[in-house]
Amino acid sequence: MRHGVTLDPQEIARARILLEDARSILVLTGAGISAESGIPTFRGKGGLWRNHKPEDLATSEAFRRDPRLVWEWYAWRRELIARCRPNPGHRALAGWAMVSAGVTLVTQNVDGLHEAAALDVADGHESERAFPIELHGSLFRVRCTRCTYRAPDRKMVDASGHAALPHCPQCSALLRPDVVWFGESLDTVLLDRAFRAAEAAEICLGVGTSALVHPAASLPLATLRAGGKLVEVNPDPTVLTTLATVSLRANSGETLQRLLLGS
Repeated sequence: MRHGVTLDPQEIARARILLEDARSILVLTGAGISAESGIPTFRGKGGLWRNHKPEDLATSEAFRRDPRLVWEWYAWRRELIARCRPNPGHRALAGWAMVSAGVTLVTQNVDGLHEAAALDVADGHESERAFPIELHGSLFRVRCTRCTYRAPDRKMVDASGHAALPHCPQCSALLRPDVVWFGESLDTVLLDRAFRAAEAAEICLGVGTSALVHPAASLPLATLRAGGKLVEVNPDPTVLTTLATVSLRANSGETLQRLLLGS
C-alpha cells in the first residue's frame, strides 16, 4: 500500500457489496494500474527522449515529417514495455471479468497488459469479457497509413532507415503504430461501445485514472448521469473522488485482489 496506508475493511466491504449487487459494471482503467508493473513514465519530468517531447513525436505530422524517428521512439517504448508483466491488479480484473456476467472492461492504456493478463487467466478458454476495449489503441498493433490493414505486431522494429521500417503486406505503404495520436479522434465504434456500456452500468469502477483525458474521462460521468454509482481505486484524490460512493485510497494491485477475489 502507498505510504503505509491501510485499507479500511468496512470500505472494502461496502465496495464489494455494490459490485456484487450490480447486474452491469463498467471498469475504466488508467496509467495507475500499470505503474505497479514498472511501466515507464513518458511525460513530465524525465519524460524526454533524445531531447524530444512525446507531444512532438506522437502526431501524424511528426510521422509524415520523419517516420524513421517516430518509429525509433516507438521501438524503444516497445522494448521497455515488453519487459513488463501484468501485475496482480491486471490479473484480478481479468479473472473477475472472465467469470462475471455484465462486466465491460475499458482502458486508456496502450501497453497491452490487460490483454496479456486475459491470455494468462483464460488459459485457452474464450472469454471476451476479460479483454478490454482499448480506447487509445495498442503499442503492439500496427495499421496501414493507406489501406484498412491492421494487425497485432510484437516484432522488433528496425528503424535504421526508411526502407527497413514496417510496410503493409497488402499495399506496401508505411505501417504506423495503432495508437491514437495527439489531434486524432478515437475510434467511433469503440467509443460508442464504451459509452453504451457506461450508460447501462449500475456501477463504474474507476482504477488508476486521473479522469482528466477526455472523452474517456466522461465515462464515469455517463454512469452517474444514468443513475449509477462510482467506486474509485486510486492512491491520490482525483476529480472523481467527491462523486464516488466509495473511494479506496490505495494502489490497485492488492486492493483489486481483496475487492474482487477476496484474497
